[in-house]
Amino acid sequence: MTKTIDARGLACPAPVLMVKDLVEKDNPGELTVMVDNDASRENVTRFLTTRNYLVKADRQNGGFLLLARHKDGGEQPTEAPMPELVSCIGVRSKIVVLVTSAQLGRGDDRLGDKLMANYLKTLKEMGNDLWQLIFVNSGVQLTIDSSPVLAELQEYEKNGVIILACGTCLEHFHLTDCKKVGATTNMLDIVTAMQLADKVLTIG
Repeated sequence: MTKTIDARGLACPAPVLMVKDLVEKDNPGELTVMVDNDASRENVTRFLTTRNYLVKADRQNGGFLLLARHKDGGEQPTEAPMPELVSCIGVRSKIVVLVTSAQLGRGDDRLGDKLMANYLKTLKEMGNDLWQLIFVNSGVQLTIDSSPVLAELQEYEKNGVIILACGTCLEHFHLTDCKKVGATTNMLDIVTAMQLADKVLTIG
């Protein structure tokens, strides 16, 4: 029997948490989820994919209808970790950098822009210890097409650094369609990543 979740009108991370609870409790073979924004669609789809579901998204009534079917019929337990939480080969320690603003420091925004760009470009000196870059609040502006560090972030991602941008923040700044690097994430992913990290650096 197909399970149905109506997560329309709910703010992140409520939709993915509802899906997580249902999957961990019932492990349904088929699941239908209704959401009303791109961030929830991407977050729920990504979570279900990590739990061995095939997901099809259809636009419906201004939102999305996600149809999910478990590859094994939902009869086997699925405890696979989310891909954002899998460490890269060769990592010596897992460092998460939480970027909370598009500027570094307070006082002069133009100077803050330059300092943040320089900071992110210099993160390569961490080598394999750099595990995840998570962007929240106005920090998500650094993941879009006009970002002064887009090329550097894309290179980090190519080299195995996990890059995540807060979906709620992208929606708040109307930047969801402008993101050019990393995955759209939610507070569940962020909290779990911080819990598993050896060190968390917060800048902004």
